[in-house]
Formats: sequence, C-alpha cells, structure tokens
Amino acid sequence: MEIAISQKEDVMKRFIKTTAVASLGVMLVAGAAFAGADDPVIQKREQNQERRIQQGEKSGELTPKEAGKLEAGQTKIKQDEQKMKADGKLTKEERRKLTREQNKAGKDIYRKKHNKRKAEK
Repeated sequence: MEIAISQKEDVMKRFIKTTAVASLGVMLVAGAAFAGADDPVIQKREQNQERRIQQGEKSGELTPKEAGKLEAGQTKIKQDEQKMKADGKLTKEERRKLTREQNKAGKDIYRKKHNKRKAEK
C-alpha cells in the first residue's frame, strides 16, 4: 500500500516539475517574441512617412534628388532600429531615439514638400 502511494507521489511530482518547466519555456519564448516584435507606433510612422514621400514624388512637390535624400533618411532610421533590436528588445531610450529621428524626418519631409522647388514635368 505504501509503495503505491509513494509511486503516485513520484508521478505527481514529475508531472508538476514537467508542467512548471514547460510553462517557463512558453513564457520565455513569448517574452522574447514580444520584446523583439515591431513597435506598432514606430512601424505606422515609417509607413506614413514613406507614403508622404511617394505622394510628394507623384505630385511633383518633391524633386527626385529631394525624394532620394528623404528615402535615404528613412533607410537610416530602419537600419538604426534593426541595430537597436539586435539584442532582442527595444529599450525606452532606444524608442525615444527612434521617435526623435522620425520627428526630424517628418519635419524634413514637410519642409521639402513645401519649398519652392518642384519636379519638372
């Protein structure tokens, strides 16, 4: 009788340990995936700025040279973001730096779209 109880206790202990280890593994994987996930606000701004540049090219508000410089700026922001995410997470300070870069890029887009230079048609 004691042997049967002891075996049941061993089975239960193994089950609890296995469940705990599996749960910890799932939490670690989910945490890493979330930390490396793209920030939706940053992604949305990048898409919006790309759209603004394309619209400026199409309407003639941006010269090809201006559009090229603005696109190069967007590429640099994306490269900076990838470097910052290399460790698997984006810290608050890194997020602030990206926001500042995007703010500057947004102002550059506005200034270049509203200057006197227009693309030749």
